[in-house]
Amino acid sequence: MNFKEKPLIGMVHLKPLPGSYLYQNDIDEVINHALGEAKKLERVGFDAVMIENFNDVPFSKTVEPITVASMSVIAKAIRDEISLPLGINVLRNDAIAAYSIAYATKADFIRVNVLSGVAYTDQGIIEGEAHKLARLKKLLPSKIKIFADVHVKHAYHFGDFEEALRDTIERGLADAVIISGKRTGKEVEMEKLKLAKELSSVPVLVGSGTTYENLPKLWSYADGFIVGTWIKENGDTKKDIDLERARKLVELAEKLRKGHKG
Repeated sequence: MNFKEKPLIGMVHLKPLPGSYLYQNDIDEVINHALGEAKKLERVGFDAVMIENFNDVPFSKTVEPITVASMSVIAKAIRDEISLPLGINVLRNDAIAAYSIAYATKADFIRVNVLSGVAYTDQGIIEGEAHKLARLKKLLPSKIKIFADVHVKHAYHFGDFEEALRDTIERGLADAVIISGKRTGKEVEMEKLKLAKELSSVPVLVGSGTTYENLPKLWSYADGFIVGTWIKENGDTKKDIDLERARKLVELAEKLRKGHKG
């Protein structure tokens, strides 16, 4: 997996999948929409794509086999059509499903919302998946990278952020950590981002709230950016990716890279 300096990772929010409450009984539409969104990201110059079962609300902690099957078909379709690194995130926190999909489809990385520790969420209490994931990686070795949230969004955390960061890296064995705002599309707290950058021995990614306006401010304190909301039409998460907004963000990132090197 070869990334540019400070890559932009674009989110493909999948339409409701088979088995989910909002599914519209048209798997071909789900696949075609995902492929179209991924192609938009490649066309404007994003550095990687990550798919996520974002619209499968209400979420469960782990997913059913039909979700794994559906996401595998979608991931394979994207892998066959685009050349960008591909990531998998299975909500709410199914690291085993994510790794399995990534392994079978030759994806490059996965996102794990709670790799280490405990989060109190609308799905109940979610516990870390690090041990189970490590056992699966031992059984099925690969170069798949583990990107792990620290104090993930849409959750309450009663532990210390610094200790959670250290545990996610040192005991959870994350390959990169993700720092986000409190909810989807909400800007990250700069104090946490700066602390993570100062203390982390692995790359630090911003996981929510990156916009054209705040990217210059975030640039010095992050090693990459996962972007979903701002690149949608009118910045509305429920809408499709807006090519012009996505291209505008890529152009700004290129300017910042050149300025950083200069």
